[in-house]
Amino acid sequence: MKNLAGERRHARQNMGWKVRKTIVMVGMMGAGKTAVGKALAEMLDVPFLDSDAEIERAANMSIAEIFARDGEAFFRDKESQVIGRLLDAEVKGVLSTGGGAFLAEANRRMISQRGVSVCLEADLPLLWNRVRHKDSRPLLRTPNPYATLAALYETRAPVYALADLRLRTRAEYSIAEMAQRVLDALRSHPDVLAEVT
Repeated sequence: MKNLAGERRHARQNMGWKVRKTIVMVGMMGAGKTAVGKALAEMLDVPFLDSDAEIERAANMSIAEIFARDGEAFFRDKESQVIGRLLDAEVKGVLSTGGGAFLAEANRRMISQRGVSVCLEADLPLLWNRVRHKDSRPLLRTPNPYATLAALYETRAPVYALADLRLRTRAEYSIAEMAQRVLDALRSHPDVLAEVT
């Protein structure tokens, strides 16, 4: 049984894709970067990494706790360091970043030079529907979280538009469908994905 599973894994690798650059998921909170990124990583048989999770692991604290204790500027410095380290990993994979990571010009430049950015775009009502019941978003801990999200959306959308690839998400798309759309878009970038025969 063990050998059969190994043979299937080997066959899948030999009939799929070689990831040449880390695929970096960017976009607003609630756009689906983590869920779609995980599904894409599974399709490509590569590691999935989440920059927020890596920061939390290193600090032994939640993102909300880091924001509360050290402030956003401290968090953004750590975020840049972690993204750089993950981009330099020998094994390339799929990296999901926090909503604010792509806003820093240094991060955008680093991602463009060492990876490829894929922005998942979603309309504001869909984003709100996905994030309104979650307490894990420190930026939304305000008297009017919807207004805060709307303001973030307005200021961030032009920056996300600078991503290498942009794909629109819709409520009716499943995670698997969205991951397939990302894969299809990446197929036209041989510097990122190489077909393995």
